[in-house]
Amino acid sequence: MDLTITNNEAAHRFETEVEGRTAFITYKLRPGVITVLHTEVPQELEGRGIAGAMTRHVLDYIAAENLQLVPLCPYMASYLKKHPEYQYLIKP
Repeated sequence: MDLTITNNEAAHRFETEVEGRTAFITYKLRPGVITVLHTEVPQELEGRGIAGAMTRHVLDYIAAENLQLVPLCPYMASYLKKHPEYQYLIKP
């Protein structure tokens, strides 16, 4: 899926718009650490791979920024279990 995902720093979330609806991943940032809090995709957009594409984007951003991850979001935690290549990002 080809999404335009932006980091809305003022709202502390990554967002994308599909068919006039906004999906997002909220986070809390402190020096060197990002805590992912929640992933939300509007119900009418579910099942299209939007959450997975956004999660990959966020994880790649975290890697590029050399941040450590605290995955409090259940979706993010589940995604990480299925994608061990991102395990190194998790804060010990």
